[in-house]
Amino acid sequence: MMKITLVCVGKLKEQFWRDACAEYEKRLSRFCKLEIRELPERASLNEEGTEILKNMRGFAVVSAIEGKRMRSEDFAALVKRLQDEGREMTFVIGSSHGLCDGVKGAADEKISFSDMTFPHQMFRVILLEQLYRAFMINSGAEYHK
Repeated sequence: MMKITLVCVGKLKEQFWRDACAEYEKRLSRFCKLEIRELPERASLNEEGTEILKNMRGFAVVSAIEGKRMRSEDFAALVKRLQDEGREMTFVIGSSHGLCDGVKGAADEKISFSDMTFPHQMFRVILLEQLYRAFMINSGAEYHK
């Protein structure tokens, strides 16, 4: 079973975000072993970056506005390719201040989900939903339509 780690700077403060994430964690449990690592916000991006880099494993994907835009089907194809190769994936969600250049440079892929900026709590839910959608697309299910 594929291992996927989400490295997130900051905690989910509101219960509704925790509930939404828990729902997608439950749905994803049939497709992958998901681990979410919450790191504390630090005084600088470089300090956050040091902690993030310690937690990145396998194929690392960072969310960055300058990253590549993908359709859900393209994202699913990336997940499938890495799953077929037996690779582990790490997704990084930075703090409200973003990510340092060192983390962006260490990533195997930079992905932009939109030209808009989302609160990092909301983005965690969006990322989990897109991961679930990717596995559903790859399994041939109707969910993604």
